[in-house]
Amino acid sequence: MLLLSTSSLKWYWLHKIFTLVKKSKYDWIDLCIDEKNFDTLDENYLKWLSDAFEVPVLSITAQDKWLNQEKVDKIAKIAKTLNSQIINFYPPHITDKNMDFFSKYLLKLKKDLRIKITLQNVEQKFLLFIIPEYRNSNLIDLKKITWDTALNLSSIDKSSWVDLIKAQAILWNTLSNIYFNDRTWIKDLLLPWCAWWWVSYLPLESFLMRLKISWYNWFFSLKVKPTELWAWNDEKVLYNLEYIKNYYNKHFINYK
Repeated sequence: MLLLSTSSLKWYWLHKIFTLVKKSKYDWIDLCIDEKNFDTLDENYLKWLSDAFEVPVLSITAQDKWLNQEKVDKIAKIAKTLNSQIINFYPPHITDKNMDFFSKYLLKLKKDLRIKITLQNVEQKFLLFIIPEYRNSNLIDLKKITWDTALNLSSIDKSSWVDLIKAQAILWNTLSNIYFNDRTWIKDLLLPWCAWWWVSYLPLESFLMRLKISWYNWFFSLKVKPTELWAWNDEKVLYNLEYIKNYYNKHFINYK
């Protein structure tokens, strides 16, 4: 399933995003929680949008930092209202306080809600060169938290020993959502075919084919910068969305 992350069109209101998704060939949404956009926290309004446009919100992505148990519960309530199938969290950020509950509580949510609770990979960054910005962000440790993971392709760090193919091998059958995009040494969150001009270092086509022969059957969420979709031009947005859908169909859905 190919979803559209609302972060890819974050310059628009949610109503406009649902409108564009309905016009495009995308039938599902990955809702990116943004505390600066109160609409993303209003489960009743989100339920109305989803029902009115007949566009399910199958996946929810939490904010990348400043989490606590109250905020996690709020996200869980939204997921329950929308009948979402996955909630995607980041590993604990160094600024997150009182996160000792994190691992056990996410497992409890997974059991109570009966949905997948993923932890997604992040690019390794350090404060003062030695303090990891995110805790438990090593892929091996990451997958052990809930045994469900999400892979953001733009967070693959080629300067480390883990490239895209190795990341897929490590996460393997825990993978439940793939944030679909491309990157170069200096640019990230690019549309797949655009990165070619800047020498992408992600073997996307081989990656998609490997997923297909591995019987991957969970979500892809198109997550790119709004500038990549030309978010100021509706016709261009729809054109780019269609192009990516065709790319996805060619190298994944129709690959034999």
